[in-house]
Amino acid sequence: MRNIQGTVIVPLLLCTAVLLAACGGNAGNSAESPQSTESPVSPVSPAESPSTTPPTPPAASPAPSAAAPISLTVEFKADGTTTSSTWTLQCDGAEPLAGSTVPDPAGACALLAEQGAAALAEPAAGLMCKQQISGMQRAHVTGTVNGASVDANFSLRDGCQTSRWERLTALLGPADGAL
Repeated sequence: MRNIQGTVIVPLLLCTAVLLAACGGNAGNSAESPQSTESPVSPVSPAESPSTTPPTPPAASPAPSAAAPISLTVEFKADGTTTSSTWTLQCDGAEPLAGSTVPDPAGACALLAEQGAAALAEPAAGLMCKQQISGMQRAHVTGTVNGASVDANFSLRDGCQTSRWERLTALLGPADGAL
């Protein structure tokens, strides 16, 4: 029985050794390997290679953070065509700042701090929506949310848009447009 196992294990070990050599199995020696310093794609990233000094952090980028300010302007059109009200929202994280005039500044700031600009996104393409107009109200929202530019239009033209509006009642007011 030992001979059978030995004849299977030895060729298997030889195959494994050949494959590792062919694939550059010396990843642990990446600092000494000419491939890792001259090749545009290194098998071991600098963060994984052993080093006595810590890796240098990437340069600071203007990436948005959860506490980045939110600054929005809402142009509300009760009749769907003429701006009847203009509201503002200023938040520092989930906290509204003085001067915010949207229907529910605290609720709007909390929602946007949690979901970011995604809260204002259009419904997914190809989504089946109930074909029911809920009102003539329209709103146009511009500004920034956590560093991301926002330019979004809202209406009550179908079930998906009405649901979207209702999720943002704190920002847009209730979806109760008259037909």
